[in-house]
Amino acid sequence: MPFAVYVLGLAVFAQGTSEFMLSGLLSGIAADLGVSLSAAGLLTSAFAVGMVVGAPVMALAGRTWPRRRALLLFLAVFVAVHAVGALTPSYGVLLATRFVGALANAGFWAVALSTAVAMVPDRLKGRAAAVVVGGVTVACVVGVPAGAVLGERWGWRSAFWAVAIVSLPAFLAVLRSIPGGRGGRGGTDAGAASVSVRDELRVLTGPRLRPVLLTMALVQGATFCTFSYLEPLLTRESGLSAGWVPVALALFGAGAFAGVTVAGRYADAHPVAVVATGMGALTAGWSALALTAGSPVFALALVPLLGLLAFGTGTALITRVLSLAPGAPTLAGASSTTAFNLGATVGPWAGGLALGAGFGYRAPVGVSALLMAAAVLVAATTAKSRRPRAGERRLSGTRL
Repeated sequence: MPFAVYVLGLAVFAQGTSEFMLSGLLSGIAADLGVSLSAAGLLTSAFAVGMVVGAPVMALAGRTWPRRRALLLFLAVFVAVHAVGALTPSYGVLLATRFVGALANAGFWAVALSTAVAMVPDRLKGRAAAVVVGGVTVACVVGVPAGAVLGERWGWRSAFWAVAIVSLPAFLAVLRSIPGGRGGRGGTDAGAASVSVRDELRVLTGPRLRPVLLTMALVQGATFCTFSYLEPLLTRESGLSAGWVPVALALFGAGAFAGVTVAGRYADAHPVAVVATGMGALTAGWSALALTAGSPVFALALVPLLGLLAFGTGTALITRVLSLAPGAPTLAGASSTTAFNLGATVGPWAGGLALGAGFGYRAPVGVSALLMAAAVLVAATTAKSRRPRAGERRLSGTRL
C-alpha cells in the first residue's frame, strides 16, 4: 500500500475527530451558549449538511486541480474555521463554521477517496478505501474520547483548538507525500478529465447505484442518530457518570476500527455477504440497545459491537459504490460521501425530534432501529426486483 494512502488516512483522522467529537460535548456547548440540547445536536446536522452539499460541489470544482493543491486548500480552510469556532461566543457563528468546515471536509474526502483508489490495483481498492475511512475510526478511538476529556476539563472550546492543531501535521504530510504535478499518480485524475460530468451523473443516477446509495444513507442515519446523543443516553438513561463517556466513545471507536479492518479485507471478494450480514446484525443490535439501555453493563457491551457493525457495513457499502461506478471517476467518491452524510444529517435530526417529543433518551436508539429496518427493506426489495424470472434465467445462462 503506498505511503500516501496512509497520509490521507491521517488527515481524515483530524477531520473525523471534528465531525464526531460533538457527541461528547453537547451538554457543555448547550450550557455555554444558552441553547437546548436539541439545538446543540443540530451542530452535528449542520456539519453533515455541509458534507452533503460540499461533496459533489467541491469534487466538481476541483476536478481539474492538481490533487495536492486541492487537498491543501481544503485542509487550510478546515483549520481556519475551527479557530473561529473556538473563539466565537455566538451559536449562529458556530453553526456557520460547522457548515463551512464540512464543505472543506467534503472536498477533502472526495479527492482523498479517488486519489487513494487510483493509487492501487483493483484487488486492493477496498483496502485503500478502508485505510482512508480508517482515519475516522482512529478518530473515534483516540480523537473523540480525547476531545471529550478536554471538554470536561477545560471546556468544549479546547477541543476545537486541539482539532486545529492536530490538522497541521496532516497538512505538512500531504504537502510532502502527495505529488503536485498534473497527471499521473497524485496529480489530476486523467480519467476524470476524459469523462463528461453528464456521463458521470448518468452512471450515478442509474438503477444499480441508486438503491446502494439510499441504503448507505439509511445505515449511516441509524448510526449517527444514536451516536449524536450517546452522551445523554449513557449519563441520563444508563446511569453512568460523565467520566464514562470518553470510555464509551473509545469502545465505539475500537469496534469501528475493527469493523473497517475486517470490511477492508473481505469487502472486495464478498461485498454482498458483508453488507447483508452487517445490516441484519445492526437492526438487531440497535433494537437490543433500545431495550437494554437502562443497564450500564449491557449498554457498554453493545457500544463496541455496534461500532464494529456500523463502520464495517459502511466501508463495504463505499467499496460497493466505487466498484459499481468506474464510469464516474470524479463523482463516485463524492456520491459515497454525500450518502454517508445525508444519513448523518437525517439521523441526528430525527433523534432530536424524538427527544423533543418527550419520548425519552432511548428514543434516538429506537429511531436507529427503524432506520435500519427501512434499509433492510430497500435492500430486500431491490434484490427481489432484480431476481430474473424462469424464462430470463434460461436465456441468460451463466451470466446471472
